[in-house]
Amino acid sequence: MALTVQYAAGPSRNAFRFSYFQFIFSLLVGLSSAQLSPDFYSETCPDALSIIKTTVSAAVDSNPQMGAVMLRLHFHDCFVNGCDASILLDDTANFTGEKTAGPNGNSVMGYDVIDSIKAGLENSCPGVVSCADIISIAARDSVVLLGGPSWSVLLGRRDSTTASLTAANTNIPGTNSNLNQLISSFSNKGLSTRDLVALSGSHTIGRARCKLFRDRIYQGANINASYASFLQAKCPQSGGDNTFIPLDTTTPISFDNAYFKNLKGQKGLLHSDQQLFIGGVTDSIVDTYSSDYSIFSRDFANAMVKLSNLSPLTGRRGQIRKNCRKIN
Repeated sequence: MALTVQYAAGPSRNAFRFSYFQFIFSLLVGLSSAQLSPDFYSETCPDALSIIKTTVSAAVDSNPQMGAVMLRLHFHDCFVNGCDASILLDDTANFTGEKTAGPNGNSVMGYDVIDSIKAGLENSCPGVVSCADIISIAARDSVVLLGGPSWSVLLGRRDSTTASLTAANTNIPGTNSNLNQLISSFSNKGLSTRDLVALSGSHTIGRARCKLFRDRIYQGANINASYASFLQAKCPQSGGDNTFIPLDTTTPISFDNAYFKNLKGQKGLLHSDQQLFIGGVTDSIVDTYSSDYSIFSRDFANAMVKLSNLSPLTGRRGQIRKNCRKIN
């Protein structure tokens, strides 16, 4: 079917052209997502999900923090040019990846777990399962292992052959972001304000370094005084930059809604955390999640589906890397 477009003169023509190309972009993204399927590997690698789950389970059993590590790895990958495993690419003599970006260095880990999963999959079905899909499934399995919700992961992503250090430094929300900046950065990815709050609930597990919240506990406002004192005892004003503190000191290795209860008590560890409860548009969502885990659980799962479907590479775009750390 041919599409005939007639443009009016002046500003309205430009506005229409902008809307038209937005429509085409959205259509293409939708077509890419439509190629994904939860049973993508049912014939080509029927043991894929069990191989991934077994390796993730062993990692989390050995160190419960690995659950949060896998979840963070997924988020930091998807927020930079989509869920394409670009974050896994190592630097080389003539290539700079995303691992050394400000939000990733000394923060994103778990690359060895992905390597182990990939090795098992290559042994079972060589060249079939993408690193991008491994990250998405590992994140889901990690949340479930720590008591959180499950969701259907659409599969069939392919791996990028490039990465962007610049995008990693600019697209991933910073720990000192204010509420408007957070809303904007999520909106730029097609994620709503409710998605922002739900996905921030992932901080009910995991840890952060003293360096990332020192200003908040010594100079910040909107922080519980006793909580600030507790943190100051662990994070001196100088030194100890790489000391890790749980993002949720109540139940740090359980995926629950304690994070939101902490925010209401002014006990958000990061400045960006507490921004979700400062008398702004997100307060009512925090209220809801703090009092009803089932609603948070449902919204988190839905938001994770949206996150994992950001700009996937499908069809002939990208490749299936044999080694997640380098292109074929």
